[in-house]
Amino acid sequence: MSKKILIITGDAVEALEVFYPYYRCLEEGFDVTIASPSVKKLYTVCHDFVEGTETYIEKPAYGLDSQLAFADVNPEEYDGLIIPGGRAPEYIRLDENVPHILRHFFENNKPVGAICHAAQVLSVVPELMKGREYTAYIACSPDVTACGATYIKETLHTHGNLVSGHAWPDLPGFMNRFMSLLK
Repeated sequence: MSKKILIITGDAVEALEVFYPYYRCLEEGFDVTIASPSVKKLYTVCHDFVEGTETYIEKPAYGLDSQLAFADVNPEEYDGLIIPGGRAPEYIRLDENVPHILRHFFENNKPVGAICHAAQVLSVVPELMKGREYTAYIACSPDVTACGATYIKETLHTHGNLVSGHAWPDLPGFMNRFMSLLK
């Protein structure tokens, strides 16, 4: 039986951080569902680093259809969860259904992959993050420590069922670790 993977995201998701895991999971033969606050065409963005800027820049990227609204997610149906970064985490964490989804994966020790700004989403379940170790984009380190977790400076880290990555350049290692937890 094929593994089922849930990706939770929204508009302004970093394109590489959603497409790479999506296609990598499809390549593996997994059944992948992209969920967002509502079913719609999501607008992705490209974050890049340009010499002379103190932070990344943002450009429009590709459209991507979501198949399921957060309110309709039954997390029991899924074997793993991936949370991409970008700007989507800053607002999807406000959705009342997200804590329930996260709790299921952590309380049932199912693999969770969180990359870049996904730490903002994890911050809605601080009681489940307390005592954990994970990494994220450096600007999100306060979100990690505010939960009572330890921010890890390395670009990839695995702690229990949580695989975390710093940013899109770390996707190959991030997905290798996530796949290892699924198997």
